[in-house]
Amino acid sequence: MNASNQVKRQSGFTLIELLVALGIFLLVIGAAFTLLSTSQQRYRTESQVLNSFQEARLGMDQIVRDINDAGFPPPSFANVDPTKVTSSPFGWQPGYTVPTPCQIGAGCFTPGDFDIIIETEPNPVDPSCFPNCQVQWIRYQLGGPNGTTLMRGAVYKQASHDPAADTSTALVPFVENVVNNSPNLQIGQFPLSAAYPALFPGGNPVPIFQYTCDRPGVSPPPSPLPLCVNALGDNSPLNIRDVAITLIVADPSPDAVTGRPRLVQLEGRGRRINPNQ
Repeated sequence: MNASNQVKRQSGFTLIELLVALGIFLLVIGAAFTLLSTSQQRYRTESQVLNSFQEARLGMDQIVRDINDAGFPPPSFANVDPTKVTSSPFGWQPGYTVPTPCQIGAGCFTPGDFDIIIETEPNPVDPSCFPNCQVQWIRYQLGGPNGTTLMRGAVYKQASHDPAADTSTALVPFVENVVNNSPNLQIGQFPLSAAYPALFPGGNPVPIFQYTCDRPGVSPPPSPLPLCVNALGDNSPLNIRDVAITLIVADPSPDAVTGRPRLVQLEGRGRRINPNQ
């Protein structure tokens, strides 16, 4: 028999086998793309949380620095110009010229849970004006269009002016998405107080500023010093020594995977080191 006349059969894939292989390939590729999409969503979420954390941390550092410097230069500083020395570490109204017996809870403007005015010279070693630099009023106030922006304003102290009125026109956004006073704010249709009950005990607002007062009228002074919460004899903005700061900052968008809001909580403490006199 002639070998050239023999028919050689070559094995290959059938159409069904090709379809099965194609289906498996598509399943693997689909799973890979799903995992990639989830990873990208997670990356975007974590990046947004990191940005919120960094912004809040920078804001916290600035607030602590301003409170630490409150009351500088003190009234005893060798300068007769009232705009070149502080009248008190913290400013309030009305009739602001020199410290007045305005006690916390007595009806006039006082440092509050979400609003504080600091009186200080923030650049004490500025060679262009030292030792005659002008004192500033620095205000932090939670507000903005949605009530979730911590605003900051700084103006130069003016004799016989009202620090609350003057700073109210200088406020600009400082830290966004601060939700201390918005426990019922909806982010992704999820209540913050339900998602983070530990951050909002009882569903109540969380003060940004909490104060500890000196007790010069008590001898010996209690230790630790109590919070400034009642209109007691020594409970005046003039005697505020420590300010505990809490910032609860929300990510602008909910978690891409779970749909829950993402929050970061930062805590700091400013301690006034300058004397009242």
